[in-house]
Amino acid sequence: MDQDGVRLPVGPPRFEFMSLSIGIVGLPNVGKSTLFKALTKKQALIANYPFATIDPNVGIVEVPDDRLVKLAEVSKSDKIVPTVIEFTDIAGLVKGASQGEGLGNKFLSHIRETAAIVQVVRAFSDPDVIHVGGHVNPQEDLEIIGVELALADLDSAKKYLSNLKSKAKSGPTIALEERWAGDS
Repeated sequence: MDQDGVRLPVGPPRFEFMSLSIGIVGLPNVGKSTLFKALTKKQALIANYPFATIDPNVGIVEVPDDRLVKLAEVSKSDKIVPTVIEFTDIAGLVKGASQGEGLGNKFLSHIRETAAIVQVVRAFSDPDVIHVGGHVNPQEDLEIIGVELALADLDSAKKYLSNLKSKAKSGPTIALEERWAGDS
């Protein structure tokens, strides 16, 4: 205890982690795994063909912050919680993924597990690097991914609403449509 009766930590501060998960998404063969490898320094297959990544690559990166030890000293905390970022390199998305095209359903299930999305879009032409659409058009690629993610969200919302309606039939009910209309 210090002179004010405050308990002082014994030994070095204990570290725990606070994390954020980020999914790296984009069309096949646009550089998602290259970005993942650069961020995490982990090995990942980087190849010049679509769907080189099938199962997601996961890497954790600690966010350095020299202020944490000083803050622990000032606050007399024996626990330090640095931030870590979990990056997930997710299989490429193609047009129609929300209906199961390509690795769509697998892709979408992995993306739902992340808190944020980083989208990689190819903006260079190179005849030696395959583009899944046959031509490079960053705006079109952005639209494909945006539409597929929106359609997947719509499908999830419809399933959720259907589930609520089923539950309402088996117990005390409220008018779900009125409840949803009031939330708009």
